[in-house]
Amino acid sequence: MVFAAAQHSSSGCPPHRDLPEAIAALKRQRNAVILAHYYQEPEIQDIADFIGDSLELSRKAAATDADVIVFCGVHFMAEVAKILSPDKTVLLPDMDAGCTLADACPADGFAQFRADHPDHLVVSYINCSAAVKAQSDLICTSSNAVDLVKQLPANRPILFAPDQNLGRWVQSQSGRELTLWPGSCIVHETFSEQALLQLKLDHPSAEVLAHPECQQHLLDHADFIGSTSALLRRSEASEAQTFIVLTEPGILHQMRKAVPEKQFFEVPGADGCSCNACPYMRLNTLEKLWQCLTEMAPAIEMDETMRLRALAPIQKMLEMSR
Repeated sequence: MVFAAAQHSSSGCPPHRDLPEAIAALKRQRNAVILAHYYQEPEIQDIADFIGDSLELSRKAAATDADVIVFCGVHFMAEVAKILSPDKTVLLPDMDAGCTLADACPADGFAQFRADHPDHLVVSYINCSAAVKAQSDLICTSSNAVDLVKQLPANRPILFAPDQNLGRWVQSQSGRELTLWPGSCIVHETFSEQALLQLKLDHPSAEVLAHPECQQHLLDHADFIGSTSALLRRSEASEAQTFIVLTEPGILHQMRKAVPEKQFFEVPGADGCSCNACPYMRLNTLEKLWQCLTEMAPAIEMDETMRLRALAPIQKMLEMSR
């Protein structure tokens, strides 16, 4: 896979306050659609055409007549957009916006993992590289992983990659034994249990919402576990007025917009650090978004053989999810 690099100069960039209008003009000029993951900065979420989880965003963009997709997220998400929309130009404002979970599962190491378990079906969480997707039998999301695993033949053992925390949760909910790749998300590994317990003491009526990528000792304290979109829906539907949220705090912007009368608390990392915010998601800025639409780079480029191999397990997931 080749990434076309951008020259991220600031030459000609409008003042920050004027960027939303300048980006809107460029978007019209390029016939572009802007996607923002829930973990982006609020100012990026507020100018996006679509806000959501990675697969949902890519499917929405594929259904538009846009020529250009700007994915404000991380690189595996932009790859998914390219897999689903090969004829569209897919831009990522900062190509250094990677993912430690995806990076912790390199394609060559994963190939050996598969070779060590030749009789296993391979289920990979969408938070992985295109090269790992291409080696998988089925892709899943945190929303559908349990349901998909339950549908797999009972006589076939299953490999699950790359997030071991999500895998353990899927295992407990599905009743299927999974052989897990030992990966994890740095954000969901950093939440302080001590801080969570203090928040629960301070707000005894609060409902604890948790993403299944969190470690088990944190999930044990949760009242509701689900994908980022599911957590947002729960915050709207629940009768609770106060919530403690165990996932990347970018989602709190949408929660507060949806139900402004409710209170939301993020859980800090160990020692009170702000490492619960994904440093890679936050590499995307309005300035870089303007720059990439101006220069039409950096763009995702993918070998067609790789794209088709990665597309097959995604299509399998969509078929099984209907």
